[in-house]
Amino acid sequence: MKKLLNLKILAILIFTSNILLGQNINFIEANYNNPKQYVIQELTVSGLQFLDPNQILSISGFAVGDTITVPSEDLSFLVKKLWLNRAFSKVELRYTKIEDDKIWMEIYLQENPRLSKWEFTGSLGTKISKGNKTDLVEKLKLRRGLEVSDFMVENSKRLIRMYYADKGFLNVEVSTMQHADTIVKNATILTFVITKNPKVKIKNLNFNGNNDISNKKLRKSMKKTKRKSLFRSGKYIQEKYDEDLDNIITYYNKKGYRDAKIVSDTIYALDNKYINVDINIEEGKQYFVRNITWVGNSVLHEEHLNATLGFKKGDIYDKSTLNKMLFDDDLSVQTQYNDMGYMFFYLDPVEVNIEGDSIDLEMRMIEYNQARFNRIAINGNNKTDEEVVRRELYTKPGELFSKTAIVESIRRLGTSGYFNPEAFNKPEGISVIPDRANSTVDLAYNLEEVSNDQLELSGGWGSGMFVGSIGVTFNNFAMSRIFKKGAWRPVPSGEGQTLSLRGQSNGTYYNTFSLSFMDPWFGKKKPNTFTFSTYFAHESNASYWFGDSDQWMSVLGISVGLGKRLKWPDNNFMLRGDLSYQRYTLHKWSSYFTFSNGASNNLSLGLTLSRISIDQQFYPRQGSEFSIGLQFTPPYSLLGSDKDYSTISDAERYKWIEYHKWTLRFATYTSLSSDRKLVLHTKTKFGVLGYYNKDWGYSPFEGYILGGDGMSGYTRYGQEVVGLRGYENNSLSPIDKKSGVNVANIYSKFTVEMRYPIILEPSSSIYALAFFEAGNSWSEIRNFNPFSLKRSVGVGLRLYLPIVGILGIDWGYGLDKVKDNDGAGGGKFHFSIGTIID
Repeated sequence: MKKLLNLKILAILIFTSNILLGQNINFIEANYNNPKQYVIQELTVSGLQFLDPNQILSISGFAVGDTITVPSEDLSFLVKKLWLNRAFSKVELRYTKIEDDKIWMEIYLQENPRLSKWEFTGSLGTKISKGNKTDLVEKLKLRRGLEVSDFMVENSKRLIRMYYADKGFLNVEVSTMQHADTIVKNATILTFVITKNPKVKIKNLNFNGNNDISNKKLRKSMKKTKRKSLFRSGKYIQEKYDEDLDNIITYYNKKGYRDAKIVSDTIYALDNKYINVDINIEEGKQYFVRNITWVGNSVLHEEHLNATLGFKKGDIYDKSTLNKMLFDDDLSVQTQYNDMGYMFFYLDPVEVNIEGDSIDLEMRMIEYNQARFNRIAINGNNKTDEEVVRRELYTKPGELFSKTAIVESIRRLGTSGYFNPEAFNKPEGISVIPDRANSTVDLAYNLEEVSNDQLELSGGWGSGMFVGSIGVTFNNFAMSRIFKKGAWRPVPSGEGQTLSLRGQSNGTYYNTFSLSFMDPWFGKKKPNTFTFSTYFAHESNASYWFGDSDQWMSVLGISVGLGKRLKWPDNNFMLRGDLSYQRYTLHKWSSYFTFSNGASNNLSLGLTLSRISIDQQFYPRQGSEFSIGLQFTPPYSLLGSDKDYSTISDAERYKWIEYHKWTLRFATYTSLSSDRKLVLHTKTKFGVLGYYNKDWGYSPFEGYILGGDGMSGYTRYGQEVVGLRGYENNSLSPIDKKSGVNVANIYSKFTVEMRYPIILEPSSSIYALAFFEAGNSWSEIRNFNPFSLKRSVGVGLRLYLPIVGILGIDWGYGLDKVKDNDGAGGGKFHFSIGTIID
């Protein structure tokens, strides 16, 4: 049986309360007046499960053969040092044997328990969501086997309080319970009991010392810290509050108060729900610009630099705008120099003289030598050919350095669809490696490929029927490798081409099949786009899923297009031409047309001028989309024909369809928040179908269908389907009362959306939106009224899955009544698969 050495000096210390008494021998009764010395014959460590005993021996400071004195400060220091390690719940110095002046010693240690399980529970009505639990585990860095010490527990409680404080819960109470794990030795189950208590709201934001700037303006300058009101939550979040204190000073700086500062701020509780915030400000003097001089500039003249800066004598000394125009704006002085190759350009605005309320500025510049791009590395393109990446880059080895070229290259790669655009927002997204000695810059584009091939399996209800769809789209196809051995994995890929196959069916009643191909760099030398598409559709009066009928209509179409990226006005413009042919064949088909037997041919040429400058495809934060298009056929009725159209049949009249069709589309994307998450999206669409000969009239196969989700289940012929949420599908198109045929030949539509992302990851992306829409359609241009619009409001979600594409759900409320269709408006749900409701 082991005997214990009682060291009286250790008993004096609180942390040695676990040392046990042993043999009743004389030296145990010793005190500092009668110390005794022993030579250590053996020194061991016991009780450990996880730590290395040799490590404990090394830090003890004792070894076999050493002489120790009992009692002594050396032994006291050893125990204290082990306790301060915070790794042990028990520390004991023992001896197993004593002979004369020899002692056999043992250091007994009981380690702190290890964490085996953890739980977060709420009390007093507090609910801890699954998402909160996940966030807390990550924030606390909990893991199995973690040592559970007093420090660890208190620090975890502190982090939990901080987590909820950021959400507006300033009075969070956290306690813990520990239970020994009956399965794992020396392990504990740790439970955090959380009481959030009511959120703390800001009752008043008070300012003192602001003589020149009103309280109202200062409160407005605080972007995210607001008083409780009908439209404001009034949450107090420390991080946002700190940012808003900086925003106050930024606002003062914009007004010329360069010396403004916050002297102090006080936050005090009114009760358990409300707090007051008092902010004491020292405004200082308002300053104005007097003289601006430039030193060191040889490339750009002073007149040009002053025009860029936009300041003149007597203007308010706005430091924020000054720094923006010097360094941050797309047209700033620094950007202009960077775009001319001056990567190492240096600029320091110095206040050289302050007299009264006037400031003289001296812009001290060092232009240095122009730098050139050297090595351009591409990383992470495991599937996409390097050639496909490099052709989108505006940074070429040997060319002058350009900041704008880098930004445009990133935008092009982000909108290609092959790479995760969010990865470029990370520090590691692009590496810029300057070499001042050689005046060169190396670049590395660190790409994160995404799977953008899509499989469509969907169904839709439209025109009183259910239509199933199946399709596959390969967005990084390689046509040149079709016959290459080993390229089918599962399809040849890497050249950035798009191949799409799609079919729709409602049994024997309706079937359509389509194939399309697009090469964005046709010929591989220039950004010239080539497209080819063909489709076939057949509709009959048979029952939906089986049967046959001699009443049917079929459509065969083929289209070939060429597009060219323009350099003027800028390289975001594209001019595109499409040559299309459709043949409509009717057999005893009395629905929707004024004739039931015959064939109509549609040979048309389409021209489109477009400009796209968005930063990515799924969730654009900036940029715009613009297009104006014209599709037209030859004017057959005007080509020397003397026919009396009142005497010929409609089948003969429409043997060759003639029309001209104009479209205009414009969309913008604007970030409204500093983190670039909240985005305002606006969109305008306009279309008009015209004719050459009033006796000939409108084409029966063109026109527009307006209303609903814009999908309609299927399209019978060449009409363009336009969605307008909050109304039934096809409910906003005028119908000819005699024939029952849709006669919408002109339409306009306006959309405003507020978007906010929930998650933006390569595996899935989701954003929420709120919208306002207005639009209408008319049968004749003379009936067009831009103020007679059907309005709607609503909310929605968009989900992007690489294998499926875009899934959308919207709830819209149509605000206006529709003539002869009382149920067209009101609350409506809309679903979309594979596209965005447009």
